[in-house]
Amino acid sequence: MTRNNPIISRRNVLRTATGAVLVSVAGCLTDDGDSGTGSPDGQGPLQRAAVEGTTLVVELSPDADVDQVNLIQPNGELFGTRDVAAGAQQVSFEIGTAYDPGEYRVVALKGEETVTESTTDIVPEIQIQDVGLYRNNPDKPWDEVYGDTETDRKKNGEAFVTVENVGSGPDAVVELLFSGDVPNPIEDPRGGGIYGAEQVVIAPGETIDLFSSSFPFGTETENGMGCSPDGNSGQFTVTVETRVEGNRISKSYEVQYSGSDDMTDCEVTITET
Repeated sequence: MTRNNPIISRRNVLRTATGAVLVSVAGCLTDDGDSGTGSPDGQGPLQRAAVEGTTLVVELSPDADVDQVNLIQPNGELFGTRDVAAGAQQVSFEIGTAYDPGEYRVVALKGEETVTESTTDIVPEIQIQDVGLYRNNPDKPWDEVYGDTETDRKKNGEAFVTVENVGSGPDAVVELLFSGDVPNPIEDPRGGGIYGAEQVVIAPGETIDLFSSSFPFGTETENGMGCSPDGNSGQFTVTVETRVEGNRISKSYEVQYSGSDDMTDCEVTITET
């Protein structure tokens, strides 16, 4: 990722003038707010740094004598600076989904001196947890997503994919693909293959359902696998593309289509490989 921030030295980042005395206490913020060797009991000026949604929130102790907090990217460049008003116990940095993942440094300053600093990892990790169809999962909000119609043709042809962000940074899914033995495999679906959205943001610890727009389980196409009374078996792969690192995460499933010549009345059984 390219930012319009010049590469600056540690001295400039910390806003320390020549000859100034550095009072630096370095540590690593843990999940419960403790700060490594800097403040192992959580009583130092930096109490906690954690991502909430798409924002990094830095909490300060009530008696923290600091007037500025800097956030340094993994490559050493300055991400942003926040002034600390008198009596304030919190500052925040909007991370979004266009950041460089890795270890970030949170630096607290008083005037030209570093009071303390800590590190926190901001790294997303998206995992595919489940996939399913309307006919097997009617309790999902299908009507809210696709609308309520006289027939279930649209809902029967689409699918949901459950994804979870088990990492420590936000991310966004920008593409949803179905390949292999589905009735309608499409390599480059219009609009990224996600119904109603160009991207879906997933915060750390969040689990959401993505709904398809490419009609993967609809009418059988020339390259797809359809239904038959005696049963057709195969394997398909679900792939999601993420924004932060441009990763493609895939998961394969076994599938069986049986009980009909038409996908509308087909019994579809999906199991993990």
